[in-house]
Amino acid sequence: METRILVTFNRRHFIRLHSDVPHHEGIVVCTFDANFEALAERIHDSVKNLQNMTGQLIRVNRPSN
Repeated sequence: METRILVTFNRRHFIRLHSDVPHHEGIVVCTFDANFEALAERIHDSVKNLQNMTGQLIRVNRPSN
């Protein structure tokens, strides 16, 4: 079995899934941003200092202008 963290734009369903099934390898929910490089940087910044993503729900939002 491979352990992988899920990254998704499907925020509503995976936030609910995290509540229902809190034992998972990690979920990162994101708001859509067409600037994928900036989005990747925000995701990286959000998770780089975490020792373990197991059971974590990380929210990465597009900055408001």
